[in-house]
Amino acid sequence: MATPRLMEYFNRQPRIGILSTANRDGKVDAAVFGSPQMTDEKTVVMALGENRTFEYLRENPSAVFTIVESGKTIADWKGLRVYLWMKEYATSGEMLETYKKEVARAVGDEAAKMVHAVVTFEITEVRPLVDMGQGWEGSL
Repeated sequence: MATPRLMEYFNRQPRIGILSTANRDGKVDAAVFGSPQMTDEKTVVMALGENRTFEYLRENPSAVFTIVESGKTIADWKGLRVYLWMKEYATSGEMLETYKKEVARAVGDEAAKMVHAVVTFEITEVRPLVDMGQGWEGSL
C-alpha cells in the first residue's frame, strides 16, 4: 500500500495538512497540522496538545490526514487522503519525552511545552485528493 514515494511526499516540508477525526457520536473535527511524520511505510507519528482532536481520537481511533498542494488551476491541485488508525498514544514516559526533545530542537521550547501526547497511527488506506479512478500515485 504505502511506498517510499509516499513517505517522501508525506514528510516533505514545508507542508500542512488537515487531520479529520470524529467522536463516538459522529461529531466531526478537522484541525490543521504540520507535524505528522511517516516513520516507516505503514506508520505515522504526530504530537498533539490536550485538545478536541486528542479527545476524539481516544473515543474513535479512526482519522484522515489530508494533504493539499495548490496549482495554477483547480485541475492542477495535488494531494492525498491518508486514512489512519490510532494504535497507541503516550501522555508520559520515554516516548513522549523523546518526542518533546525533538520538537524543542526543531521549533523551540515553547512549542515543545504545548505537546500533551505523542500518537502513533497505522496507515490503513491511501486515496487521491480527488478520486477520478486513478490510484493515489497518479495524483502526486
